[in-house]
Amino acid sequence: MKIEPGKEAPDFTLYDSEKKQVTLSEQKGQNVLLLFFPLAFTSTCTEELCSVRDNIAWYNNVNAKVIGISVDALHTLAKYKEDQRLNFTLLSDFNKEVSRLYDSIYEMFGYNMKGVSKRSAFIIDRNGIIQYAEVLENASMIPDFKAIQNILSKLS
Repeated sequence: MKIEPGKEAPDFTLYDSEKKQVTLSEQKGQNVLLLFFPLAFTSTCTEELCSVRDNIAWYNNVNAKVIGISVDALHTLAKYKEDQRLNFTLLSDFNKEVSRLYDSIYEMFGYNMKGVSKRSAFIIDRNGIIQYAEVLENASMIPDFKAIQNILSKLS
C-alpha cells in the first residue's frame, strides 16, 4: 500500500526501547515525524538520527514528536539509544509488519538480509493525516530534512 499525503496514516502499535507499547493513534493532537531506518549502529543511520538528536529542541518547539522505527530487536535499540544518547522514541518493528504497512521495506538488503526497513520519513499531522511521505530506495541517502522542517513549521 503506497502511503501518500492527504490520506489517513495507518495505525499501529509497537514496543519502544523501554519495552512500552506505543500506538500511533494515541499521538493525535501533536504532529509526528516517523523515521524508518535500516539498521542501528550503521553509519548513515547514526548520522541521520544524531542530526535529529542535535536538533530535538526545534522539533519540540513545533510540537512534533519524533519516532524512529527499525526492524532491530528491542535490546539492540535500547543499546543504540543509550550509546548515541538519542532523545526520542525508538520502536522495534522486529516482525516487519509496520515497515510493510508503510511500504518501507527492502525485501532483500545487503549481505542477503531479508526484510530491512527502508530509510523513509512521514509527517503525520495532529489529526492523523499524512502531510509528507518520502521513501528512499538508496539506503545511503538521508531524507530531505529541509522539506520536513518546512512542513512541520507550517503545521505548528
